[in-house]
Amino acid sequence: MTPDGAVGYPMLFLLVLAGALVPVIPTGALVSSGAVVAFHHGAPGVSLGVELLVASAAAFLGDMALYSLGRRGMDSRGGTRWLERIRDRAPQERMEQAQDRLRRHAVPVLVLSRLIPGGRLPVMLACLVSHWPLARFVRGNAPACVVWAATYQVIGVLGGSLFDEPWKGVVAAVLLTVAISAAPAAWSHYKDR
Repeated sequence: MTPDGAVGYPMLFLLVLAGALVPVIPTGALVSSGAVVAFHHGAPGVSLGVELLVASAAAFLGDMALYSLGRRGMDSRGGTRWLERIRDRAPQERMEQAQDRLRRHAVPVLVLSRLIPGGRLPVMLACLVSHWPLARFVRGNAPACVVWAATYQVIGVLGGSLFDEPWKGVVAAVLLTVAISAAPAAWSHYKDR
C-alpha cells in the first residue's frame, strides 16, 4: 500500500474495522486510495494482494462484531420487543419477499448489500429478523467482504493508472467513490421530483 506498509496496513485495517462498526467512515474511499498508492509504489501485485487481505479481513471482523451485537440485542427482553415492532411496521409481504430472497440467494444478496451504498445494514437487519445463526451469516458475508474490497481496489487502480502522481489518483479515486455512494440518493431525489 505504501512504501512504509508497517503503518499503512494497520491503519487501513483499523479504519475499515471502525467503518464497519460505525458506518459513517467512507471505507470504500479508503480502500480505493490504498489501491492507488499500492499501484504506484513497490510491487503492485503484492501490495494489492496484501491490501485486499487487510481490507477484507477488517470488513469481515467488523461485520461479525456488529452482527453478534445485533443477535445479542435481539435475544434480550428489550430486543424482542424491538423485533416485534419492526415486524409490525414492515409490510408482511415485503418481509416475506426479503426473507425468501435471503433463503434462496444468501451470498449474492449479501454481496450486493455491501456494494450498494446504505444496503449493508438493512440486509444485516433482515438476517437478524430471520434469526440467521452466526455461522450462516459468516458463510455469506466472507465472500461479500472480499468482493467489496476487490471492487473498490479496481476503482482505485483505474483512478491511479490515469495519473502519473499518486496524489492525483487518490483524489480521482475518492471522488469516484463518493460519486458512486451518492448516486442512489441523487437518483431517488431526481425520481421523486
